[in-house]
Amino acid sequence: MADTVLGDDPRTLVSTDWLAQHLKDPDLRLLDASLFLPGIDRNGRAEYDAAHIPGARFFDIDDISDGRSDLPHMVPPVEKFMSRMRAMGVGDGHQIVVYDSAGLFSAARVWWLFRLMGQMNIAVLDGGFPKWQAEGREIEDMPPVIRDRHMTVRFQNHLVRDVTQVSSASKLGTSQIVDARAAARFRGEAPEPREGLRSGHIPGARSVPYTELLNADATMKSPDQTRAIFKAAGVDLKKPIITTCGSGVTAAILALALERMGHDSWSLYDGSWTEWGMFPTVPVATGDA
Repeated sequence: MADTVLGDDPRTLVSTDWLAQHLKDPDLRLLDASLFLPGIDRNGRAEYDAAHIPGARFFDIDDISDGRSDLPHMVPPVEKFMSRMRAMGVGDGHQIVVYDSAGLFSAARVWWLFRLMGQMNIAVLDGGFPKWQAEGREIEDMPPVIRDRHMTVRFQNHLVRDVTQVSSASKLGTSQIVDARAAARFRGEAPEPREGLRSGHIPGARSVPYTELLNADATMKSPDQTRAIFKAAGVDLKKPIITTCGSGVTAAILALALERMGHDSWSLYDGSWTEWGMFPTVPVATGDA
């Protein structure tokens, strides 16, 4: 599949125009990865069943996760991921495009998850389902016909970090930690949406709320604009970067922006604040970085 619209990249981000042009391609696989966080009275699966882009499958982030963990939607075991993808008919040789019903939110988490599994041919739909609908494009309520397809997984350990690795980076300054949560949560001025968590941020982290990287229509700002936002927040783009957030979802938006900027030394803290904020043995900072 060749790019036909300036700025489209089937490995990071594609426009609604690009998707419309490629929607009937036999090797395209489209995923609806809509997810709503605690406190939001919406159901991604129900909304998919009511309306989705033609041919889309529903990717349930909470289901395709590590059921052994007490933390939400942690990375699933490789075998579980491969099994779920086979059942969804997503596999080797496919160009994957993932979107969500918020515009650009949880889709980036799935982009990162596929990258973690060694799949490069995956892009997020810029502006997501709201932009697609606003442009009056075709939607349907029928599930697609699915045929099994094998997926080869080559797990990319360098793209994920755990609490021990993040703690080490915080103490030694070997990587720049960048937090995608709202600034008030970063500073410890706003309560966390999940109960039982301390307020504040990982010591040494910088604050880049994911919303700053998006335009009003939930499309992502240009690489030059996002680079300027990271720099203005005091992020050292010469260092490796670990992205974090509340539960590992919006941290992937920062990762997507970094990848588009050409910063290829990044990873994501899967447990994010849901893990760090409940651990009494790791330090918490408040105020600005």
